[in-house]
Amino acid sequence: MPTEPVSPDPERDDDPARRAGEPGPMGPTGEAPDGWRELPPSREDWLTRDEWIAWLDSIEPDEWDDPGEDPDDAPTQPHASAQPCPSAKAAGDTRAVKGGRRGPGQPGSARRATDDSPGPAGAFAAGHLMDAAPGGAALFGFAENVAGDDDRFGGASDDELTGVICALDRAEAAASAVKLAAVAELIRRRPDPGCEPVLDEPGGWEEFTGSELAHALADTRWAADTMLDLAWTLAVKLPGTRAAFRSGILRQSKAEIIAHAVANLDPGEARAAEALVLDRAGRLTPGGLRAAIKRAVMQVAPDKAVKRREQAERDARVERWPELSGNAGLAGRELPPADVLAADQRVTWWATKLKEAGLDGDMDQLRARAYMDIMLGRDSRLLAQPEPPANTDGGQDCPGPQAPDDPRDGGPGDGGSGPPNPDGTRTPPTPGVIPAGFIGRINLTIPLATMLGLADRPGEIPGIGPIDPALTRDLARAAAQNPRTSYCITVTDQQGHAIGHGCARPEPRNHARTAERPGARPPGGHDPPGGHDPPGGHGPSAGHDPPTGPGSGPQPEFTFTPSGDPGPPGGYGTWRLSVGLPGRPDLLIALDPIAIDTCDHRFEARGHDPGVKLRHLTQIRHATCTGPTCRRPSAQSDFEHNIPYEAGGRTCMCNGGPKCRHEHRIKQHPRWKVEQITPATFRWTTPSGRQYTTEPTRYPI
Repeated sequence: MPTEPVSPDPERDDDPARRAGEPGPMGPTGEAPDGWRELPPSREDWLTRDEWIAWLDSIEPDEWDDPGEDPDDAPTQPHASAQPCPSAKAAGDTRAVKGGRRGPGQPGSARRATDDSPGPAGAFAAGHLMDAAPGGAALFGFAENVAGDDDRFGGASDDELTGVICALDRAEAAASAVKLAAVAELIRRRPDPGCEPVLDEPGGWEEFTGSELAHALADTRWAADTMLDLAWTLAVKLPGTRAAFRSGILRQSKAEIIAHAVANLDPGEARAAEALVLDRAGRLTPGGLRAAIKRAVMQVAPDKAVKRREQAERDARVERWPELSGNAGLAGRELPPADVLAADQRVTWWATKLKEAGLDGDMDQLRARAYMDIMLGRDSRLLAQPEPPANTDGGQDCPGPQAPDDPRDGGPGDGGSGPPNPDGTRTPPTPGVIPAGFIGRINLTIPLATMLGLADRPGEIPGIGPIDPALTRDLARAAAQNPRTSYCITVTDQQGHAIGHGCARPEPRNHARTAERPGARPPGGHDPPGGHDPPGGHGPSAGHDPPTGPGSGPQPEFTFTPSGDPGPPGGYGTWRLSVGLPGRPDLLIALDPIAIDTCDHRFEARGHDPGVKLRHLTQIRHATCTGPTCRRPSAQSDFEHNIPYEAGGRTCMCNGGPKCRHEHRIKQHPRWKVEQITPATFRWTTPSGRQYTTEPTRYPI
């Protein structure tokens, strides 16, 4: 199944009809059909004769014909759908102008109505020289010249401007191909010690090559490893795809589709599979190319296609990710196709029931709501009607995982009202209320000013990313409903670096203050002067039940005030945090300093183990692994001594920080070097000699 929404016509992977201007079969005497003819190269008015000759000499004739095939690896018999075409080079150094050259920057027409191309932009008109030229630096240079100093492409017609756009697309593809060729050369220079070298072909690469590339490009290690895989596959398995990519027929996304499809094939099988699609790969949409190469792989190596699918089932997983809008995504990957089809039917069936119940929204929105209903065991129909609908067909009471009764309509006639709560009641989803399952199970980074309602600054959820201020406050209030929720406060400098931190603890019982009962607090939520709560410890006060669910009972009213205690020496005092809920004690937070530029070793441990506080403070200073591009949360990383403890290194903030196991092993590699140049700053030196610096985490300020 495709990894993107199914198109209206998923079975079609080629053009429905031959495009206007493309040649049909050759005539019986070998002449070009439909009045096609070979044209002598016309010298553009804006090129001198010497420049024109130099331009022609700089381009390989084969690139003008069909760079999608490698002459050394071409199949003995042409593919059935391939169309014969005029020779790329004829007597008198003439070149054929044809419409078979498809791909990034597809020519708009194969015919040239005239040999005239007035002005620089004229060469990009349909059928003219630049409209069919392969990608490369020269093509980019001509397009850049046409753009002018103001990048407004003055004097260019719509046809010529479209030709420029297409030409730049081919130039972009060529540049990407050269970059991957450089990556393949890096593989040759970083061989895996355990692999036998292969003449003129990159073999396996040294383990940390991906990290070196990720640091250089400021990208993820996953992206760097993907780039290494693609460069290796193009160099070893797919010479035809590499040639088409290099000349601009294929853009990188299409080269990736082919490379990914042949991942488990040997070089011979991969070349046989690419030969079945290269003749039309450039003009296929990504979905069409994905279907075509998938069929080609199944045709060439059906047993390996089955094996790959079965192996991928072991990678079944559910992924979540942040959306750019501030929402989030959730999806299952590498699932059994039959189960996915059944689940998709179930979602559509339940969405239909929601629509029948009168819920607003188009089908996409209702399917999304149905998806979450099924995942959370709830019934959104209760939003549209006060009582659960009667279950008259004897079916299940909730939109559960059972298969639809009738595949034509997606499921049973009515469905149910959703699963009951433990007390037998049924809870509908309430807009704007955080689900109860959220409370106390996730870490939030919330600017204090946002929590207190003094400013609108975004918060952050690990694994989701930034969240808008309104949602941040909603999450803070929902978390406050749970008495087990813990709080920490971080002080930042003007750059957002953590310079102080403390974790909340209940005020001692002998003089603890708790929030008043509803109605006792004056307007504005502040404590009355000199007022104290009845004693009662740090649990709910007697006779008052805690809130029973999100959105019910009193709502939190946060306050943050000085306690009068100076706190740790060199720190930022001790503060009092109140959540403003009945029976909840106030919390005290002593703010310790965090070493940034200098270190007084106040938290140094005597042995190898950093202890709880030292480990926690280094995790606050660096919220993620200190590798230059690693985003693994520091709470999931190790405390790593920069100078090994066995070599005399301190167990201190000035000689340690969080590193994931991968970055920890990189640091131990003899060709890599890591220096902690200040307590909070790390400098990494790669085998190539390049250096990258990791600074402390920047929090919202």
